[in-house]
Amino acid sequence: MPGLLRGVARTAVIAGTATSVSNRVSRRQAGRWAQQDAQRTQSAPAAPPPTSLPPEDEMSNKIAQLKDLGDLKSQGVLSQSEFEAQKARILAS
Repeated sequence: MPGLLRGVARTAVIAGTATSVSNRVSRRQAGRWAQQDAQRTQSAPAAPPPTSLPPEDEMSNKIAQLKDLGDLKSQGVLSQSEFEAQKARILAS
């Protein structure tokens, strides 16, 4: 019986040590990953401001959208109220 008890105790100590080491490694890795993520977000360049189209390109883009919208209405895809709402959205932008 003493040999069996010694074997069980040894297994418990080994399992406890392995669990402790595993938890410590996991915490260390999580800390490193968090630090790397923080460095990436700090060193990432800011996105460039959106470029606006020249007025003539912007107008031709709106005209093309309105033509497409009119085609959808004539095909019966859009109702009159949907057409008006989308037209107002395009003209307001």
